[in-house]
Amino acid sequence: MTELTLLLLCLTAVISIYGVIVTVLLQRKKRELACATDQVFSHHEAPLATSEEDKERMFRHRADEALRLTRTIQKFIPRQFVDHLSKHGGMELKLGHADEDEVAILFCDIRGFTGLSEHMRPQQLMQFLNSYFCRMNEPIHQNRGFIDKFIGDAIMALFDHPGGTPQQKAADALQAALDLRIALSMYNADRKKSQYEPLGVGIGLHYGPVILGTVGCEDRMDTTVIGDSVNIAYRLESLTPRFNADIIVSATMLETLGSGYAVKTRLLDWVRVKGRQAPIEIYEVLDHLSEDEQKRRFSVQTHIAAGLACRIKRDWDGALLHFYKAVGKYPQDSLARHHIAVIEQLRQRTLDEKWDGAMETGALS
Repeated sequence: MTELTLLLLCLTAVISIYGVIVTVLLQRKKRELACATDQVFSHHEAPLATSEEDKERMFRHRADEALRLTRTIQKFIPRQFVDHLSKHGGMELKLGHADEDEVAILFCDIRGFTGLSEHMRPQQLMQFLNSYFCRMNEPIHQNRGFIDKFIGDAIMALFDHPGGTPQQKAADALQAALDLRIALSMYNADRKKSQYEPLGVGIGLHYGPVILGTVGCEDRMDTTVIGDSVNIAYRLESLTPRFNADIIVSATMLETLGSGYAVKTRLLDWVRVKGRQAPIEIYEVLDHLSEDEQKRRFSVQTHIAAGLACRIKRDWDGALLHFYKAVGKYPQDSLARHHIAVIEQLRQRTLDEKWDGAMETGALS
């Protein structure tokens, strides 16, 4: 046997031995990997154990998650709104779902907000609004109402008093309006300490039928409340600066409350709000004012009502006579002076034969 042949046989033997060693090592690694994999799966499957203790723990975890999700959703969609939509069966909030109900509607808006916001930086403005909304949220919820929307600086709230009567719904809304005035006074006291100007708000209240539903499209929808009643409440709030009144309610709201409900009001005007043909009587709520101020405003009520009756009959001189008597009794009251200005404007116009004495809200001075 030559030396070359002997060398080749040695190399072949060495290669074979290394091959056996590599094979053994690979099999060992494979077994170790399989063992590690079993341990990993065993670790992840632990929570899925079937013991009663594990099942109870999993149930509590899922219940907590569901509760957190529900609370988050309710910050955007009030629970009461969902209750309305599920009243006739079905818990899924679907596009186009609708329900009709009679509720009391409240609009609350900051007076002079545009001028106020011009002097704030964006972050300051958001902090101010959130601070204000937090103060105004509590009186609404305490009186069984819920906020449907924040519209800029305005609040739209509904009062449906589940299982309650129309009078209870209206009473909840009125009490909320009075409590909002208290909350505002407390907020202004805090603002004064920080040398900020006090805020003024106007509140409009009406009672009537509305449609609650969902609008939009499949990938973006929102809840909404629509109807003539919503428009009236909104328009009444917008009239508060014109009449220098804090809270204005419709005659329908007072009729719903009933004669036995103790609320102090005075007649303001006979108006036709924008978007509605039939005119309505509107009243100022006085309960939140001091006793002296209430007496002063009540003192001219007879003359205001008589002057409006003359205006409806186009008796301009008779109307002015009553309104000037009101000014003589309470010179600081702007209501009588407002009506005097309206009469002077009407005398210069050519009125349609069908004119019923109601003032268009857009034409009020």
